[in-house]
Amino acid sequence: MTVFLCGFMGCGKSTIGMRLARKLGCPFTDMDTYIEQQAGMKIPEIFEKYGEPHFRDLETQAVRELAGREGIIACGGGAMLREINAKIAQESGTVLFLDVPFRICYQRISGTDRPIVRRSTRQELYQLYRSRRGQYRRHSNLRVEASGTPAAVAQAVLDALAQNTSTDGNSRG
Repeated sequence: MTVFLCGFMGCGKSTIGMRLARKLGCPFTDMDTYIEQQAGMKIPEIFEKYGEPHFRDLETQAVRELAGREGIIACGGGAMLREINAKIAQESGTVLFLDVPFRICYQRISGTDRPIVRRSTRQELYQLYRSRRGQYRRHSNLRVEASGTPAAVAQAVLDALAQNTSTDGNSRG
């Protein structure tokens, strides 16, 4: 099983992803960490040196490479915004949207070193959240309301995955 977790910055993709991988006994990959390892530099450095379009291309490359792997993959906040990335991910597994209200995401990300957070006001981040939320919904197979505790959200994801597998009649995700 391959599960790509998507959602806005601060929705809990990495936290939930690690919990899920432990519960399922499968590998966990944080896509941002994977990209940093492949590029040999931190994401803020990639943005500064090469710009956001280059970073988005690296995300597409990472989706392609990770699509063939079993496990839980925590995508970067922008990874599933590209049509091609969502298509690749959906063909190789399940894309699950962790849906969290903006106010909770903002509490989690304010003051962090994320390039988009550093250069944006709260209002700009809210507009970004609003513009991305519909894309996350369109580009995912499943959606889980994820504002609860990590344990509760991980269980809700496991339940959604189990239900999806049984209703699909296959083990795609």
